[in-house]
Amino acid sequence: MAFSDYFPIYKKLAPEEQALLTKHARLHTFTKDTLIHNGSDDCLGLLLIQSGGLRAFITSNEGREVTIYRLFERDLCLFSASCMMQSIQFDISITAEKDSEVWIIPADIYKKLMEKSAVLANYTNEVMATRFTDVMWLIEQVMWKGIDTRLAAFLVEETSLAESRVLHLTHEKTAGHLGTAREVVTRMLKYFQSEGLVALTRGTIEVLDIDKLTDIADA
Repeated sequence: MAFSDYFPIYKKLAPEEQALLTKHARLHTFTKDTLIHNGSDDCLGLLLIQSGGLRAFITSNEGREVTIYRLFERDLCLFSASCMMQSIQFDISITAEKDSEVWIIPADIYKKLMEKSAVLANYTNEVMATRFTDVMWLIEQVMWKGIDTRLAAFLVEETSLAESRVLHLTHEKTAGHLGTAREVVTRMLKYFQSEGLVALTRGTIEVLDIDKLTDIADA
């Protein structure tokens, strides 16, 4: 499959704009857990996902992580090109959650096109608005939702993404997604286990009662 098959508005661009993007975009392969982008000091370029999945997260001064959003096929990541947005500084890191194929678009090429193309500028603004919505949703969850609700929602989402009720997740990695301490996740998972909602083994969380977890997530 070519770059044109994955860039969502490719067919709406002028032929010369299509040609410039196609010429400079490069396909890269990243293995699972590879750190692709490391904060605002790293201007990698825009990331367009061809296959696999990426995780964008921030890290506190104490080293605690929280997932901001996740990216899947045909998703575009803007914040890996921080040099393109001088007025916005995001210390967001990005890792590959699974083996992934990613198109990297040089920031200077994309910015040049965006300044001339209303179609591309509007699309970029839509993507940015979506990401800010993700961040606001996260803030709302952290401020107003209990860890039981957030953990249940996370497990329900993971079963959908993995298409399996057996999740190969450590307590530490789960805590990283939720922005909390591993000990907090461990205590809540043990409570879920005592209620018959999950079964825990080393490095694995098996979801036993998806309906009850969904109820908790929706509470």
